[in-house]
Amino acid sequence: MTDYGLKDKVVLITGVNNPQGIGATTAFAFAREGAKLVLTYKKVPNAFDKNKTSQNGPDRYHQANAGNADIVENKLKEMNADYIILESDISKEDDVKKIYSTAIKQYGRIDVLVNNAAAGDENGFDTIEKITQKVIDDTFAVNVRGSILMIREFIKHRGDYGRIINFSTDSSQIFAGQITYGASKAALEALTRSIAMEVGQYGITVNCVAPGPTQTGWIDTDLEKAVVPLIPMGKLIQPEDLAETILFLASKQARMVTGQVIKVSGGHAL
Repeated sequence: MTDYGLKDKVVLITGVNNPQGIGATTAFAFAREGAKLVLTYKKVPNAFDKNKTSQNGPDRYHQANAGNADIVENKLKEMNADYIILESDISKEDDVKKIYSTAIKQYGRIDVLVNNAAAGDENGFDTIEKITQKVIDDTFAVNVRGSILMIREFIKHRGDYGRIINFSTDSSQIFAGQITYGASKAALEALTRSIAMEVGQYGITVNCVAPGPTQTGWIDTDLEKAVVPLIPMGKLIQPEDLAETILFLASKQARMVTGQVIKVSGGHAL
């Protein structure tokens, strides 16, 4: 079994309230490695039909993201994980500073940052003909400003070990139908490369993971049938696929990997 050298490392992960999500799954993966966790989430109050939440689809996904992190916390307790969970909004500078002050008070440092939290319009207004200022502002506030603020505080509180992992999407360069979301992620890819060059002098690596169609509770049967033929590997990406990649990027083995955008997409959107 691979020793990633993550035991007792302090890992900060944003966007963890969906139990089927990438953030929660990544938290469980780090917990198994013996890392200490600082987890944040924000409730996203999208409407959903409770009668449709027993199976995968938008309603299940919206229910998970509208709630707190109780299910995630219960699993971490079962794992005897060392963690704290904070409800916070990373698009707000004061909230970001509070996250770090709380984490430093509890653990003394942060070794790994996983910028998983993201925002995007899911009501069909993210096209050039329908886009609104609110969609633009809300999307960039979290995906770009929030990520930058989280990284800035990480650098400010840097220690002897530093790993930053951002999240893009495999379609960021061409994402018709979700132009603002795609553009925000393309911006984050550019930031990943630029910041990697700035902070390499501190021994900090900065990388970006770009998932393909991932089953986080969102993809129902009909959508799966439509999407899977577009994936050369012939199946949906699972959150565990992302978590394993993140473990590597956070590890001692990845000490010379920086400024990279790594697609975990099964060949989708190459």
